[in-house]
Amino acid sequence: MAFFEFNNIRVAGVACAVPKNVVESESYKPIFGDEEVDKFMAMTGVKVSHRTLEHQTCSDLGYRAAKELLAHKGVKSEDIGALLFSSHSPDYRRPSTAFVLQYRLGIPEEAVCYDISLGCSSLVVGMQTMASILSTSDMKYGLLFVGDTAGKSVNPNDRSSAMLFGEAGAVMLMEKTQDSTDEVKALIRSDGTGFKYMIIPGGGYRNLHASEDVEMCADGNERSLMNSFIQGASVFTFTIFDVPRLIKDFWTKTGTTPQDYDCFAFHQANLYILKQIAKKTKIPFEKMPITLDRYGNTSGASAIVSLCDVYGGSTEASTIKVMACGFGIGISLGATSFEINTADILPIMEDDEIYAEGLITYPNQLYEKK
Repeated sequence: MAFFEFNNIRVAGVACAVPKNVVESESYKPIFGDEEVDKFMAMTGVKVSHRTLEHQTCSDLGYRAAKELLAHKGVKSEDIGALLFSSHSPDYRRPSTAFVLQYRLGIPEEAVCYDISLGCSSLVVGMQTMASILSTSDMKYGLLFVGDTAGKSVNPNDRSSAMLFGEAGAVMLMEKTQDSTDEVKALIRSDGTGFKYMIIPGGGYRNLHASEDVEMCADGNERSLMNSFIQGASVFTFTIFDVPRLIKDFWTKTGTTPQDYDCFAFHQANLYILKQIAKKTKIPFEKMPITLDRYGNTSGASAIVSLCDVYGGSTEASTIKVMACGFGIGISLGATSFEINTADILPIMEDDEIYAEGLITYPNQLYEKK
């Protein structure tokens, strides 16, 4: 069992940003029809989502969130010893987006920076990785970036996905302390037999020049090999059986129960799935924030989006115990627990900034002097 326990590590703060561009699920009725859209909204809970502009990335959103969080905490860029970008939406195929963020934020060359290629479980795995780095080094602070722009790869005529995804960039500041009661715990599982359940088949080095011809798929949705595919029935089975088992195993390993947590910040897959997970695990649903209705499925950023939505800008500072859970593409799933002061949870920001220097539109632009 891949269970991790770290002492003297705490979550010092979280922040997130979403695009200003708002898309209402109702706007798809001319494409899919009233009945189809109403059924989708009832099942998933998604009424509104935020989508990035053409050249805007989740690292742009994460950059804004990081700047605000570091200023709030009074932590300087030169104090950051590690930067991880955990996402399936990098700026480029190469290099790692972590290096772009390091440059933009002015984080020193001595810092360790790299990407982790994960989606819905990216926060849990990213926290486990960052806690490992801090625990075994002389570093005090680490910045973990999560988020995705999944909507960019969806075929606009795909009823299963076109209305589902929201886009966001989020950041978590983790700190090594002298207090042994500061702790982070995580349980992580992986099941590669489901690698085809959620996939973009083309564009990687297995099929670099895949056809972009659109075909009608067996599930009745139009897609090309460059679009996202979701095998709904397989994903549903996985989420309502494997995820509750993971949660219960986490409680067994940590000696906790649902009553020990103030907030269950779970991946916002869809409303029906979240209700099923709560029912099977006896988690009080009122302790599980729902942000799908206003932000859609924001992949790995979901947990932080939920925390920022509920606690961001709170005038009463208090320490809460959080259980976060991420599950999906891979198949990858994980649960983690930590404490955080609500004063260090920033409100959700809206931002349309595009990193102009990072937008390369013709080859010789790379050779031009600044």
